[in-house]
Amino acid sequence: MKICTFAHYMKYLQPYLAKAPFGLEEILAEELRELGAKNITLGKRAVFFDGDKKLLYKANLHLRTALRILIPIDRFQIKNEHQLYKSIQRINWSKYLDKRDTLAIDSTVHSSYFNHSQYVSLKTKDAIVDQFRKHYNIRPSVDLDRPTLRIHIHIRESDCTVLLDSSGSSLHKRGYRIATNRAPISEVLAAGMIMLSGWHGERPFFDLMCGSATIPCEAALIAQNIAPGTYRDWFGFYSWKDFDKTLWEKVRAEAREQEKESDCPITAADISNQTMELARGNLVQPAFGAIRAFRKDFFQYMPKHEEGLLMLNPPYGERFFQQDITEFYKAIGDRFKQHYAGYTAWVISSNKDAIKHVGLRPSKKITLFNGSLECKFHRFDMYSGTKKHKKMETSE
Repeated sequence: MKICTFAHYMKYLQPYLAKAPFGLEEILAEELRELGAKNITLGKRAVFFDGDKKLLYKANLHLRTALRILIPIDRFQIKNEHQLYKSIQRINWSKYLDKRDTLAIDSTVHSSYFNHSQYVSLKTKDAIVDQFRKHYNIRPSVDLDRPTLRIHIHIRESDCTVLLDSSGSSLHKRGYRIATNRAPISEVLAAGMIMLSGWHGERPFFDLMCGSATIPCEAALIAQNIAPGTYRDWFGFYSWKDFDKTLWEKVRAEAREQEKESDCPITAADISNQTMELARGNLVQPAFGAIRAFRKDFFQYMPKHEEGLLMLNPPYGERFFQQDITEFYKAIGDRFKQHYAGYTAWVISSNKDAIKHVGLRPSKKITLFNGSLECKFHRFDMYSGTKKHKKMETSE
């Protein structure tokens, strides 16, 4: 699979670009391959690919680890605001907008020529509305929440790419989460963690520090092969001039046909009554009916299955003294060793010192970002008996 930088990609514009959180690019590329994408190219926090309009719709509906699906429409070289304005005006915006439509502009800038992304957005907006005012004596208005067209400007040094956002809002907004606790984990990150673990619903799944239950919800969607965009009420392309409703309904119908039943046990628990009330509020969709959700302290829960997968997003230490947080992680490791023989445990944390006190050697470590926090996602394998004995058993 090819790997390229954004600058290289801009020289050979492919039809589509899927944005991804750091560390999930390869998982996203595999998702795209399964959907039928061609010429897949890995970038940093992005995957570039070829496909038709049906694939664009499928990508928005099905991709679990994508944040947005963007379509590049132009690229050019600029070194000042005047060149930016003129280049934006050369695009025929009436192809994408009517005079009474709305727009929003997001800019990402890494350039010595431009200092502020908001200023780039402002100049881009001015160029577009001035074009409409000149030709129609009326201008589109700005709508930051649900515009007719969301435009992305990406500038790296003098290279500028203009992209249309087919998703509208970030694809982590699945539409099923009603309530959240403090600093909830993103649905996209949760899905990516599960996919990195290799779990597909074949053995019991546990999140015993579940917060608002995002990880168990994503596990339930994966186990039943339910498209993550199923519960969204809107995608950006709904309001596009070339929106093909018949094709979209076909894509939705095909997704429903691919769903399956699953009797895999999924457990969500947390020590806090208030947190579990929030979690239960997010389990209203039929897909989450199989999730067992209850209040329980991780350190008191006794597993009832001989094997399974345990995934934890424990506190990182922001509300602990240093000694307390290291003791907390040590207690997690002790619990693993004493009660979870035969299980695989995955733990994500940004506290690199504390997680060492789990006291187990991770078989895998993956760098991910939870929001702006750089984290390590550790896999711990708990064997019945010694690790040496387990290896001898599997080699026989």
